[in-house]
Amino acid sequence: MSEEPFRPREKLVEKQRFFQSVHKHTYLKGPFDKITSVAIPLALAGSCLYMIGRGIYNMSHGIGKKE
Repeated sequence: MSEEPFRPREKLVEKQRFFQSVHKHTYLKGPFDKITSVAIPLALAGSCLYMIGRGIYNMSHGIGKKE
């Protein structure tokens, strides 16, 4: 009793050929990899820098203090 594979062997061989033929970095080979490897970290870093800058500005001007 054997279990059916998730994908046909031909599809796996086709995908392997595609990924082995692409001459990019390993983390940028898929179609949506630029979003997960580049855009999301840049967005997180940008928002962190914005919040840090806003906090420093508020502290230096005494804005938003709790009494």
